Amino acid sequence: MNLALFDLDNTLLPLDSDYEWGQFLTRIGAVDAEAFAARNAAFFAQYQAGTLDPVEYLEFAFGTLARFPRKQLDLWHTQFMQEVIQPSILPAARALVAEHQEAGDIVAIITATNRFVTAPIAQAFGVTNLIAAEPELSAGGEITGKLVGTPPYGSGKVINTELWLGSLGKTLQEFARSTFYSDSQNDIPLLSAVTHPVATNPNASLAAHAKAHGWPILHLFDD
Repeated sequence: MNLALFDLDNTLLPLDSDYEWGQFLTRIGAVDAEAFAARNAAFFAQYQAGTLDPVEYLEFAFGTLARFPRKQLDLWHTQFMQEVIQPSILPAARALVAEHQEAGDIVAIITATNRFVTAPIAQAFGVTNLIAAEPELSAGGEITGKLVGTPPYGSGKVINTELWLGSLGKTLQEFARSTFYSDSQNDIPLLSAVTHPVATNPNASLAAHAKAHGWPILHLFDD
């Protein structure tokens, strides 16, 4: 049995779901448009540059979610899926995930974006294993605004992958073939830890690293 890991944003999706969720909240008037959009854009630029402090960002994201009842958040997320995410799930991405599922691989999505945003997206891809940033929940299931555990960002993706595999009684090293698909230089630690790293729709930094190390490059959304 082999292992197939997928980053989500700009890898399986041709967009950043975390950024788009922020844009969606702004668009529907749930947050102050000018202040939120400016902060969201600043964090997104830091992410692209590889300088993001993931804890700082996640506390901002979870703090925003904590301002609203979970029922309201879920209603908004259903609208977000219909308007933004579902039209962006392209056949090539579905086919790549299905290829690994049909081969009998253990398949997981691992993303620095939080579970509230990404769980319905993983479900839309038919992927049950999701490793994501975890919001603390109250006894009633409300988001408190706090982060639980290590953010799955940078080397944190390796830590979280090993913790998840440990819960299955497995280790990364025991897989004869482990594949990870990602678009970003932020994921070089986990790409370097698997046997088959695939730079997928890579940004310039990852493309250069992949070429230097002889990693395959996949342009999933090319016409």
